[in-house]
Amino acid sequence: MMDGLLDASLAICLPLLAWLVLRTEALSQAVVLFVAFGLFSALGWARLDAPDIALVEAAVGTGLTGALLMHTLSWTEEDSSDVRARARRRPWALVCTVALTALLGWAVLALPQDNPGLGPLIAARQGDSGVEHPVTAVLLNFRGYDTLLEIAVLLVAALGARAVNPRSERPDKEAMEDPLTGELFRMMTPALLLVAGYLVWVGDHGPGGAFQAGAILAGGGVVAILTARMGTPRMSSSRVRWALLTGPLMFILVAVAPLVSGGRLLEYPEKYSGTLIFVVEAALTVSIAMVLLMFFPGTRPPRALPEETP
Repeated sequence: MMDGLLDASLAICLPLLAWLVLRTEALSQAVVLFVAFGLFSALGWARLDAPDIALVEAAVGTGLTGALLMHTLSWTEEDSSDVRARARRRPWALVCTVALTALLGWAVLALPQDNPGLGPLIAARQGDSGVEHPVTAVLLNFRGYDTLLEIAVLLVAALGARAVNPRSERPDKEAMEDPLTGELFRMMTPALLLVAGYLVWVGDHGPGGAFQAGAILAGGGVVAILTARMGTPRMSSSRVRWALLTGPLMFILVAVAPLVSGGRLLEYPEKYSGTLIFVVEAALTVSIAMVLLMFFPGTRPPRALPEETP
């Protein structure tokens, strides 16, 4: 009874929140509604027995993205003309949303009912992967090529984000002396490190892994920036560069090591496959955390001064 009531509430609230995000005229309200939509989405993924996606949605889609939007909101100055322009685009947004929803619904309903998918095949080879969790087995063993390329894409995206805004904020001395934010950061740091370490460890046999742990660490970094305990990462720092490259370099090293003994690329030794996957995930956690933190903006861009009329 309660499960059905919860599912019905999610089915009603998710499209309602999505519509409110599109409908609202104030950017601040849209950001708050977007964060609420992300939280409900994470709960929906959990109800669909997809805890890995729920963790990513809660940490990245809601936490980091919400903090990024709220921080960026302080840079904006909207006027009545901006509100009117968004109002004129609203009918087209509604039409596109309905069309996309209908297309996705048709695609889901068109799937064959008796198709078992790849689940049985993965279960049959689970023992060869070195881990007990099927998601980790797919991402870092069966489809390791895809994960390695995804990490490369994240690095390129981080470089692009930093190229758009290469400057970084310096910590404010007055803010650093604030006892409230300092105590908050000191209390939160051990808990974040503990949760991140647990997610890396539990990824072997349960929902977790490098991306979820990296998102947790990046969230702690965002709090450190907002409380002026540190500045945004700078590419000129050797520690930042090494943090970005630690995961990809470790992944490449583990991937090419079997070639020395006549094996194939990404062919883990069966005896050490579990250990190697854990080492790769630990290294990727550091790189993913730094990549996500690179997206957080630095100083506010300079405002264009109004032209003086003669």
